[in-house]
Amino acid sequence: MDKVLVIEDEESVRANIVMLLKLEDYEAIGAENGAIGVQAAQEHLPDLIICDIMMPELDGYGVLNAVRENPTTATIPFIFLTAKAAKEDIRQGMQLGASDYLNKPFTRDELLNTIKTQLEKQAAFTKKTEDKLAQLRSSITLSLPHELRTPLNGILGLSELLKSDAASLEPGEVEEMADAIYTSAQRLNYLIENFLLYAELEVIANDSSKIKTLRNNYTDFAAKIIAESAREKSQELGREADLQLNLIDAPVQVAETDLKKVVEELIENAFKYSPPGTPVIIENNLVTNRFVLQIANKGRGMTLEQIGNLGAYMQFDRQYYAQEGSGLGLIIAKRLVELYGGEFTVESVPNGETTVRLALPM
Repeated sequence: MDKVLVIEDEESVRANIVMLLKLEDYEAIGAENGAIGVQAAQEHLPDLIICDIMMPELDGYGVLNAVRENPTTATIPFIFLTAKAAKEDIRQGMQLGASDYLNKPFTRDELLNTIKTQLEKQAAFTKKTEDKLAQLRSSITLSLPHELRTPLNGILGLSELLKSDAASLEPGEVEEMADAIYTSAQRLNYLIENFLLYAELEVIANDSSKIKTLRNNYTDFAAKIIAESAREKSQELGREADLQLNLIDAPVQVAETDLKKVVEELIENAFKYSPPGTPVIIENNLVTNRFVLQIANKGRGMTLEQIGNLGAYMQFDRQYYAQEGSGLGLIIAKRLVELYGGEFTVESVPNGETTVRLALPM
């Protein structure tokens, strides 16, 4: 049974709506003013709120603002009742997060249809959110434990061997093991740093003051940073011959460390998901005060559905392909670009060409 909170200072109107809803098999709760309504919303957590605008003490806009600021009530559908339907009033309510309006006087069918529509929208939104959470859990289960255990097992196994057989090992063998331990430790450190960075970016994304501070940073010679990062990554992966650069230098409104991070993650992905001997092309142009960067490769590619589902810990077709990575790199790059006010798009053809395009503010 859906629960509906009715906040209305006119007793007769409130009583009629509550009675009608109970007859229609809703659990209806009445509140005689805005302050009591806010308290009732937090206490009862209704599935939907119906609220008058013109009320003493705390009006409907104040109620809506209070409801939206509380995480436990922020997503509850909110329908305004109003005797005045001026455009500016409707606009103000919608800007605060109202779901719909009902003009007084309204009919029984108008009320019930509006409630039904909003509850159906909320149900669809909830299902979509639950599906994404289920997909995220599945992705974490598939990728994160494996990615953390692999380097950790290398560190534990080799260090145990050094500890137990140190006396019988040749200096060259010790050095080889030490190199392997160091490589595994670097991999583990990279994974942990990406995990922490992703968490930090999610915090920044919900704080306008942090976003403003972030956008005060800039890099003078973007193409130089991109080229250096691309060459380092291609050498590290033994793909120097596959790298093609065509860059025009310009300043961008992105911190140098963040620009390097974006480029490193995207270039590593481009090399990782394309076979040796195929080109990875990095080029840019300057369009209406935007630094537009493209990174293209010819590899496995992604479907439109996979592009639409880009997110943290997402590694597509992991059950069919053995591959390193937590799936955080691409979403970190996307999030950084968007936090700086840029645009991030992916175009791909399965088993064809994939192009990641960034439009960064100059």
